[in-house]
Amino acid sequence: MFSRNHRSRVTVARGSALEMEFKRGRFRLSLFSDPPEDTELQRKLDHEIRMREGACKLLAACSQREQALEATKSLLVCNSRILSYMGELQRRKEAQVLGKAARRPSDSRPPADRSPCRGRVCISDLRIPLMWKDTEYFKNKGDLHRWAVFLLLQLGEHIEDTEMILVDRTLTDISFQNSVLFTEVGPDFELRLELYGACMEEEGALTGAPKRLATKLSSSLGRSSGRRVRASLDSAGGSGSCPILLPTQAVGGPRFHLLAHTTLTLAAVRDGFRTHDLTLSSHEDSPAWLPLYGSVCCRLAAQPLCMTQPTASGTLRVQQAGELQSWARVHGVLKGTRLFCYGRLEDAEAGEEPLLTIVINKETQVRAGELSQASGRPSTLTISNQYGDDEVTHTLQTEGQGALQSWMEALWQLFFDMSQWKQCCDEIMKIETPAPRKPAQALAKQGSLYHEMVLSEPVAAGGPGEGLLLQDSALSAEIQALLSSYFSEG
Repeated sequence: MFSRNHRSRVTVARGSALEMEFKRGRFRLSLFSDPPEDTELQRKLDHEIRMREGACKLLAACSQREQALEATKSLLVCNSRILSYMGELQRRKEAQVLGKAARRPSDSRPPADRSPCRGRVCISDLRIPLMWKDTEYFKNKGDLHRWAVFLLLQLGEHIEDTEMILVDRTLTDISFQNSVLFTEVGPDFELRLELYGACMEEEGALTGAPKRLATKLSSSLGRSSGRRVRASLDSAGGSGSCPILLPTQAVGGPRFHLLAHTTLTLAAVRDGFRTHDLTLSSHEDSPAWLPLYGSVCCRLAAQPLCMTQPTASGTLRVQQAGELQSWARVHGVLKGTRLFCYGRLEDAEAGEEPLLTIVINKETQVRAGELSQASGRPSTLTISNQYGDDEVTHTLQTEGQGALQSWMEALWQLFFDMSQWKQCCDEIMKIETPAPRKPAQALAKQGSLYHEMVLSEPVAAGGPGEGLLLQDSALSAEIQALLSSYFSEG
C-alpha cells in the first residue's frame, strides 16, 4: 500500500526505455514514443491513481465499519491495478526496444508464425463451499465470527472484483452473483482468482456520535434547535443509552487477508458448471482463517472471434451434385465452423437461410487446384468431409488466383485457430453480458442511523434524548431528511 505523500524513484538500468517516478501520489512515465494502446493504458493508470487518492480520503473520513470495509477494498483493488498497469507498460516498452533492435532494413518479410485470433472469456456462477464444524453449524455453538469477503480476478493486466459478502456459520457456501467478462483474450490466457477476507469481530451497541456529524446537525437546524440536538447527543454519549447508534472510527481501517487463490486456463473452459481446486493461504490458527472446503465452482466460457465473426466472404460457384458442367453462383460466408452459401449478398445481410452449408471442422480436408488453362475456368478448391464410410466433397470455383489465395489463407487460419482454442471451437458457448454493478450495500445486519431514528421506540420520560425526535415533529422531519442525505452520500 502506498502512502499519499510517498515519493520514491524506481531505479532502472541505464538506457532502459522506462522511467517511473512517484511524486505526491502521482505516477509519471517518460517514454520516447506513445502508441495509441499505450496512451490508453496510461489513461487508465492515471484514473486508478485518482481513484486511489479518493479511497484514501474516504477511508480517513469513514465513521461506519461497512464504509471502511468498502473503502479498504477499493484501495486494495486500485493498488493492484496500478501495479498491473505499470508492469504492462514496462513490458510493452521493453518489447518495443527489443523489436527495434532486432529489425533490419532489408527484412520486409511477414512473420512466419501465425497468431491465433482473440476472444472473450466470461466467468460466472462463482461459488466457494464452506466446511464448518458440526458443533458450529448444526449445534450453533461457539463464538459467532463474521468475515467480509470478495474475489479479485486478474487476466493479463485487467483486474476485476466482485461484490463484498458477509459470511458467517449460517452459510454453507459463498455465492457471488457477478458475471465477469474479459475481452481481447488469447487462448494462452491465465485467469487468476484471489479470495480476500477481513474478520469482523462481534460488536455490541456502539455509542457516541462523531463530532463532525453533531456539528453538521447543529449548524444545519438553526441555533435553537441545534443547541437542543447537540446537548442531547452529548448527554446521551456520556450515559451510553442514546437510541442513536453510531460506529466508532476504525483506527487504521480494516485489513483484508488473502485466503485462497487458483489459476484457470483454457483447459478449464467448459459450457457448464465445474469444480476447481483452490490453494489455501491460511490455516486454522491464523487470525484470518475461514473454513474453506478447498474448491471453487464456476462456469468458465469462451468465445473465439473466429466463431462469432465472419473471417472471409465473396462470390463462389458451387458444382451441382452429379452435374460436372453445372455450377451455381453463390455468395459464400466463412463464419465459425461453417461455410454458408447464399443465393445473393442481400440474403446474407438479411439473415436468410443459406442455400448450402458446408461443414469445416478439424477433420476437414481442403485442397487447392487449378483447371486447365484451355477451359478458361477460374481456380478451384475442394472441401471434403468424412461421414462414417462416406466421403462428401464440395468443389468451389473462385474468381481468380488472388481470390483462391485469400480463401485458402482464411481456411488455414481457421484451422490454426481451432487447434489453439480447442474445445471452444466445437460449438459457440453462451456468454451473457454482465449486468451493471449495483451500489455497495451495507454489510452489517443492524440498520443505519437513519433507520434507527425512524424505527426506535420512544425513550422513557426524563431519559437522555427525551423529545429529541418524537415530541417535535418539525425537528424530527428535518433531522431525518438531513441524516438520510448524509448516509446516502456515504
